[in-house]
Amino acid sequence: MNLRAARKSAARDSARRQGDENAAKFGRSKVQKLAEQDAAARAARHLDQHRKGPEQGDE
Repeated sequence: MNLRAARKSAARDSARRQGDENAAKFGRSKVQKLAEQDAAARAARHLDQHRKGPEQGDE
């Protein structure tokens, strides 16, 4: 293995390690993402059901 390939491999390993650390520190799990999407959809549905006037495009 030549020096250039070794440097590239080391850089890739370092970037992957940094990415894994960031994912653990700042990332959200799949369950958290789904719960947040569900809550947003529920809130939007609740607001739409309590709309008083006609839709904005309707006249």
